[in-house]
Amino acid sequence: MTVRVGYFPHNNSLFVLRHRGILERALPDVEWVDLRALPQPPRADVKTALPSVHSDYLFDANGYDFIGTGFTPPITALGNDRDIVYVGISGPRIENGRLVTKAGNGIESVADLKGKRVGIAHGSWQTTLLLFALERSGLGWGDIEPVDTDVHDGGALLLDGSLDAWVGAYPGLAAVEAATPLHTLVDTESVFSHPSLWFTRRDFAQAHRPALEAIITALRESDAWIAENPRAAAQYFVDDIVARGGTADLDAWEAALRGRPFGLGPVTEQFLDEQQHAADLLHAKGLLSKKIRVRDAVDPTIAQFLTAPEPAPAG
Repeated sequence: MTVRVGYFPHNNSLFVLRHRGILERALPDVEWVDLRALPQPPRADVKTALPSVHSDYLFDANGYDFIGTGFTPPITALGNDRDIVYVGISGPRIENGRLVTKAGNGIESVADLKGKRVGIAHGSWQTTLLLFALERSGLGWGDIEPVDTDVHDGGALLLDGSLDAWVGAYPGLAAVEAATPLHTLVDTESVFSHPSLWFTRRDFAQAHRPALEAIITALRESDAWIAENPRAAAQYFVDDIVARGGTADLDAWEAALRGRPFGLGPVTEQFLDEQQHAADLLHAKGLLSKKIRVRDAVDPTIAQFLTAPEPAPAG
């Protein structure tokens, strides 16, 4: 049986696993599906909807069986009646990014963003961080002008004045920090835990448990290697960017990987509470079409497998 695993650079763990050859030892017929090569649907209206490409391809004949993303896409999947199962989460990625503005521009707090243009990679964890930050400041989605940017590319728009604020992520945020003084409006740690999340279809989890366990085991082994070899892991990302005609800083990528948690653990009650709060808020603000219950995506037997000791790093 061919098992299809979706990957892209934004999920660092799966991107490195794609290049390490570890999973192929257990699943010789694994097929790696590059999300960037799949047809992209029109972007969702940033004011009224969330994009759903990640979850939709789990249920597409040309898509994949397993994927890892940030915080928000699985909520979108559940809101679109996709029968997904949460597989596991990373530790908190609290150093991954934050909501920033240029220092000295008169925007001192989130409350000052009323009527301002704020850049986010819409549908990613950045949408959730911004919503949580607005809620704490007594503002709603309609009080700002959200602008859909790439996860890393919004920095240029902040620098040229097209954006008033931006949810930046490393390593792209590092280049903006070097170009101009920034003021942090809200960090990630004070808002939510922001882990990576891996999920699959319920039918795949039930009918192909050995394959799912092989993916989990390979991810844990590869993540242990990343933690021990962040510079070597960073080289995979730099090489990919250069091969696509871009430029990348190896030191910046190494620093970004060093600041992120690696390892795959079971979903926690804290995480599920955060997910439920985000889902309720997304629905209340008109970005999610229906109310959902995130605990419907939990399979306790997967958590039991994940409590086994993690393997030692590969040589």
